[in-house]
Amino acid sequence: MTIRKRVSMLVFIDSCIVLFSIFLGHFLLNPGVNPLSSGTLLASSIALFVAHHVLASYYGLYRKVWEYASINELSGIFKAVTFSILFVAFIQYTFRGGDVLIRALMITWMLHILLIGGSRLSWRLLRETFMKTNTSKKKKTLIVGAGAAGSMVARQLVNNQETAELDPVLFVDDNPQMQGLEIYGLRVRGKVKNIPELVKKFKIEHIVLAIPSLSRQESTKLAKISVDTGVRTQMIPRMEDLMTGKVSVNDIRDVKIEDLLGREEVQLDMKVISENITGKTILVTGAGGSIGSEICRQVMRFNPKQLLLLGHGENSIYLIEQELRNVFGTDTVLIPLIADVQDRARIFDIVEDYRPDVIYHAAAHKHVPLMEFNPMEAVKNNIFGTKNVAEAADTFSVANFVMVSTDKAVNPPNVMGATKRFAEMIVQNLAKDSKTKFAAVRFGNVLGSRGSVVPLFKRQIAKGGPVTITDARMTRYFMTIPEASRLVIQAGTLANGGEVFVLDMGEPVKIVDLAKNLIRLSGYSDGEIEIKETGIRPGEKLFEELMNDSERQSEVVFPKIYVGKATPITSLELVYLLETIPGLVGDELKELLVGTANRKNVEVKSSIVMDVVG
Repeated sequence: MTIRKRVSMLVFIDSCIVLFSIFLGHFLLNPGVNPLSSGTLLASSIALFVAHHVLASYYGLYRKVWEYASINELSGIFKAVTFSILFVAFIQYTFRGGDVLIRALMITWMLHILLIGGSRLSWRLLRETFMKTNTSKKKKTLIVGAGAAGSMVARQLVNNQETAELDPVLFVDDNPQMQGLEIYGLRVRGKVKNIPELVKKFKIEHIVLAIPSLSRQESTKLAKISVDTGVRTQMIPRMEDLMTGKVSVNDIRDVKIEDLLGREEVQLDMKVISENITGKTILVTGAGGSIGSEICRQVMRFNPKQLLLLGHGENSIYLIEQELRNVFGTDTVLIPLIADVQDRARIFDIVEDYRPDVIYHAAAHKHVPLMEFNPMEAVKNNIFGTKNVAEAADTFSVANFVMVSTDKAVNPPNVMGATKRFAEMIVQNLAKDSKTKFAAVRFGNVLGSRGSVVPLFKRQIAKGGPVTITDARMTRYFMTIPEASRLVIQAGTLANGGEVFVLDMGEPVKIVDLAKNLIRLSGYSDGEIEIKETGIRPGEKLFEELMNDSERQSEVVFPKIYVGKATPITSLELVYLLETIPGLVGDELKELLVGTANRKNVEVKSSIVMDVVG
């Protein structure tokens, strides 16, 4: 219907209501008197007719969408009708010498309010009645949280029945005062603990979590209860995102696997980081990788003068450069550098030419099974590549150098972990006599990073299974890519030289539980997708650690960040090992790497070193 036709129809309806109300009011008071014989009544009718249409237009009663009528719309009706009656009372008072037909006007006012309001609200009533007959294809939805956020979600779904795929049918809320109450026609029928039984009883097909004020632990518990029902679960954003304006309550999203970690994410010391980065030149190695690219995104928020994007793969460097330009603009000079950290001369030239203030070293080979088959490649990239970048930083007095390490460097049985621990040793030894503040940062598995288990599980689920795990007993620490990157950036501000920083990552997660949660989050029930054990791969551990006993200390240097005690080998031992490694292959190479990383060979090698030096 065009707006012209809509306004014409409302004007006609209101005209009929105005005349009907005033004549009916007169008839009820004077049933035996012909209303057409009363000059006062005719004058009052004309006055009310004119006043109503003027005031209705002023308060926008002809422009409102009455299908979504609320208190604001009813307030407009009340004002228009009341002021219209008061205008008629003024006319009567003026032309009748102070005599006002109060009883007749009161009846007219009540009829006027009732009929005008009823005519408008009937539009909404008819719409809702019509829409309820078309909900058979919609998903029955349970809303968790009957507070302000839950009410807004319910209202949004109810008011958009034509386009919404969800049909809200009930609330749950732990507030005892809310039990049994109704909001937008939906009853609060239980508490969070009752979700599983309510899902079965009402054949719920969708759950929306609408309590943004919950802590991370509480939110995780709620998400697990909902996900375990096998019903698709979505949630509104967290309170801090709502308060900062990043998102609105209507931005409902699927529950993600990171929502089930059960740990508050580390927050940044914005002031200190800004002092370290703003207006400075920053170099990120491995800038095209999962961690390196996220470090770049985080760094760009602090407006560095230059950001050097160093990587071996031209495509990945091109992609991150384009993304940063599109998202953050051109205030920061972005310099893409195609280089291999194994190329010592190239790395030294870059550091000498650009003189970065901070280096974040994220370039590395990280796949455990692959490095078992290619140990020398792990050595060249993780050990000698780190050595090249770190020594360049030392030579040209870079202020801060932060190396990205891994929990697999703790008591490693594999080549990848051993080479990363070796790289830590190199950094720790350089820190002894350098002007550069060197540090390493350890964290566990990163959700969603390239080659991580989550993307693999998602691909397997998309194909209908089976989802393969190596061992049902296997556990790992997990964190998100942004959290890992923030930890690296924060560590650069905390370093005094030679520390190994570790994130408090909460409790380790069973890989089999991770697989089950991903299956449920993908919309499948338990048993629909097979989970198959394939056996532990070469070099894998059942349980990872963040620090060994010799490194462990309880001091927290920043909320949720610990620093391990430095346990580097001596410079002579390091020189000997670096000279010995290139001449070894196969098992001999692995034995030396793993033995050194676990400090099993150190005393033996020390005597050899002394002989060589002597």
